[in-house]
Amino acid sequence: MKRYLITGASRGIGRAIAENLTGADVELLLHGRDTVALAEVCEEMKHRCSHVVRLIHDLAVPSGVSDLIDQVAKKPLNLLVNNAGIAIVKPFCEITAVEWEQTVGVNITAPFMLMQHFAPDMPPGSSIVNILSIAAKTGFANWSAYCMSKFALEGLSQCVREELRDHKIRVINVYPAATDTNIWTNIEGKWPRHKMISPEDVASAVAYALSRPADVTLENISISSLAGNF
Repeated sequence: MKRYLITGASRGIGRAIAENLTGADVELLLHGRDTVALAEVCEEMKHRCSHVVRLIHDLAVPSGVSDLIDQVAKKPLNLLVNNAGIAIVKPFCEITAVEWEQTVGVNITAPFMLMQHFAPDMPPGSSIVNILSIAAKTGFANWSAYCMSKFALEGLSQCVREELRDHKIRVINVYPAATDTNIWTNIEGKWPRHKMISPEDVASAVAYALSRPADVTLENISISSLAGNF
């Protein structure tokens, strides 16, 4: 039985990844904050895999991450997908301390805690997938908190990758350009969502990377639209 933990799986990229990884020999551990949306995903997935576990925890605080870890139990994971994230979009002078701390909590501390806890027990051939962003490589006006968190996760991921090589655990970093998810609904401005890549585009790239032989790794995957990164 393969055990896959995916954070932020109630919609968007996380949900699309979950849909790509179902199988009769798979147990999906799906995390989300939207109880209704996550319940819908779990209901859909339960007929396509061996077992589905619903994980509703606030990753913005360490206690929420610890509760998630406790619920997943002590059995090893074969795959960890750090996908959950939040985006505060405003001039850096207007970002509140609470917004900054939430961004750090969800986008940096949660992936760190999950990797630190689960990686030591993951068997050879397992994988960790970190959904980053082009914002991990380029700064954008009004996206300072988000870019900061993705730059930080980029550095953390590179270090973890080197530490896990001898354990034969792959660390795969994915850098999507603007992706047509619900994140844009709450961000002011007119965004060309019809030109963006889709969650399915990202999920198919992740699935392909995971399908490679255990001794082969696609370590850094950049995905963008021919129309541009926006």
